[in-house]
Amino acid sequence: MIVSASTDCFPELGLPDVFERLADLEYSAVEIAIRHDHPQVTPEFVLQDVEKAINLCRDTHRLGITGYAVEISAKGDEHYEQFAAICKMAKATKVATLTVPSAELGTPFNEEVEHLRRLVSIATLESVVVSMRSQIGCLTEDPDTVVVLCDNVKGLRITLDPSHYICEPNTNRNFDKLMKYTQNVYLRDTSKSQLQVRVGQGEVDYGKLINLLRRVSYDRALCVHMQALPGVDHMAEMRKLRLLLESLT
Repeated sequence: MIVSASTDCFPELGLPDVFERLADLEYSAVEIAIRHDHPQVTPEFVLQDVEKAINLCRDTHRLGITGYAVEISAKGDEHYEQFAAICKMAKATKVATLTVPSAELGTPFNEEVEHLRRLVSIATLESVVVSMRSQIGCLTEDPDTVVVLCDNVKGLRITLDPSHYICEPNTNRNFDKLMKYTQNVYLRDTSKSQLQVRVGQGEVDYGKLINLLRRVSYDRALCVHMQALPGVDHMAEMRKLRLLLESLT
C-alpha cells in the first residue's frame, strides 16, 4: 500500500507549493484535486489546455500521483467533455484512479446509474477507473447502496472514506462489505460527533482497516485527507498520520 496525501490538505496553496510542502513532510505520493473555482487545477483548465495541465501535474517534486479527485460543476454535455479531458490527462500522467462524488440523497437511483455508466464508459477508453467517494448526504452514505451501485455499473469502484461511516448521522455503519469494491482510501481521525479530530483522539481503527484491505489484496493508496484544525499544528498532524500509516504497512 502507498501512503499518499491529497492536495485538499492545503487548499489555500497553489499546486507547486503543495508538492513542496508534502515533500518536506516526506510523503512519497499525492492525489490531486480538480474542481471548479479551485486555486490548483480546474476541469475548465484541463479541457482548455490539456497539455499544459499535464505538464503542471507532472512537476510534482518527485511525488508519485496516486489519483485525481474530480468535481465538475458543469451540466449536460460540457460535464462529460471536461471529464473526458481529465481522463486523457490521467492516462498521460499514468494515473489509474479518478474519484468522483456520488449524487445527493434523493436523486433517482436510475438517473445516477445512467450517469455513472457514462462516466465509466468514457474512462474505460483511457484505461482509467471511476471510483465514487463515500460521503454523508450522498447516495454513498449507505454501504448497501454502494454495493448495489457497483453491481449495477460494471467497472465502478468506491473511494472508501471510513469517517463518513463513523461520524453522525452514520454512526457505526458497518462498511466491511465494501472492501472488495475499494479502489482508493481517504483517511483522517474521526469521532462520532466530529468528522475530523486530532490523530489518536478518534474512532478510526487503522490497523483493522488495513488488515481488511490486505484480505482483498489491496495494494493502492492510503490517502491522508485532512483539513487544518483551529489551534492545531497541521504539519505535525500530517506527519503523525503518515508515520502511523507507514508503521502499519
